[in-house]
Amino acid sequence: VLGDKKGSQSKLFDNFSLGLVTNRDAWCYNASKDKLSSNVEQMVKFYNRELKRFNASYSNLSTKERTIKVGGFIDTNPTQISWSRALKHDVAKNKPLIYDKESCIQSLYRPFSKQNLYFNRRLNEVVSQMPRIFPTLKHKNLVIMVKQRWKGNGQLALLMDVMPELQIDGGAQCFPLYLYEKATDDQIDFGDSGNLFANKPAANTQTEGGYTRKDGISDAGLTHFGAVYPSETISKEDLFYYIYGLLHSPEYRERYADNLSKELPRIPAVKAVSDFWDYSQAGRDLAELHINYETVTPYKAKLDSGNKAIKQLTEDDYRVVKMKFAKHKVDGKSVNEKTTVIYNPTITVRDIPLSAYDYVVNGKPAIEWVMERQAVTTDKKSGITNDANNWAIETMGNAKYPLELLLRVITVSLETMKIVNSLPKLDID
Repeated sequence: VLGDKKGSQSKLFDNFSLGLVTNRDAWCYNASKDKLSSNVEQMVKFYNRELKRFNASYSNLSTKERTIKVGGFIDTNPTQISWSRALKHDVAKNKPLIYDKESCIQSLYRPFSKQNLYFNRRLNEVVSQMPRIFPTLKHKNLVIMVKQRWKGNGQLALLMDVMPELQIDGGAQCFPLYLYEKATDDQIDFGDSGNLFANKPAANTQTEGGYTRKDGISDAGLTHFGAVYPSETISKEDLFYYIYGLLHSPEYRERYADNLSKELPRIPAVKAVSDFWDYSQAGRDLAELHINYETVTPYKAKLDSGNKAIKQLTEDDYRVVKMKFAKHKVDGKSVNEKTTVIYNPTITVRDIPLSAYDYVVNGKPAIEWVMERQAVTTDKKSGITNDANNWAIETMGNAKYPLELLLRVITVSLETMKIVNSLPKLDID
């Protein structure tokens, strides 16, 4: 089994986690880091004003009594704050909020779409095991995010190297390459002395940046596969990528479709050791595409900019508000022409191969995730605007980023399917 928190059976991963749950995404995510900071600071100030106002009326009550009073007292104006059960409990417990600029990090909000995130236990409703997987910006990691109850809608898994939001792949569990824990004094390397105190970490751990890093793959998991291939030297990293490659096998998903709709995947050992290494290498190749999607070569689609030459386009000409498909008539009905994406009034992307849409993640082609997220949206409740162009300019320093991302993910989609279609036949004992 991939993971088991009940402890009743051998498992491949020692721990795993849901993605982050904020319960206030409009406030805690934004394409602009400056606007994210401003939004969160505004909410923190409003919360503290409400806490002060509440205390003025009910400071003499017990926490239990205050808890009963909170819901009917606080101002629930959605343009000022997004309340949740935990935040209301904090009012009852008289716990003020403090804005922490160090909590602003990058996150993968949807497949192939990053956002700035305010990662903070006080304003994130459920952090699960994420602090052990991505404890700080300096601590690198990879996670295989797997759909909990797969419904046959596309790929089962997606690899990422930044913290994911819960719904990035339709509500899923994250299986990490590493797990981190704060190091104790007897594990910390004090630099110039070159010595560790006597109580050293276990062999599969190391200390870095005040944290002890442990392998996410269990010893039992590695031992199981080592016994299947006794003549091979297999590392936990090899096994990690084998899992990622195998989960992309159409034959695996078809054979175990009923199980995958009810429980976490179970990972078989393929009969031939050569197939093991083929799956492992495929996992590495897929990881290269899915982690480095922002730097792969953009697909050379035809860019139509009307009367303007591409070289003459300005930054404003690359501003995106909402991408959409061109339309054509079939039996008198208007249907999407997926070979053509209208990027904005100036730019149209033509000659997109229909086969690029075969790479489906959580029921939607990767290309369409990009089209959905590279846009300007306004949250109805809070009135907060999230403008993808801000990420392009502020973070990437490139107004063309949304267009280039679309072209790069076309490449990722085509190359992913090449790897998937070349996977070995699933031959297991």
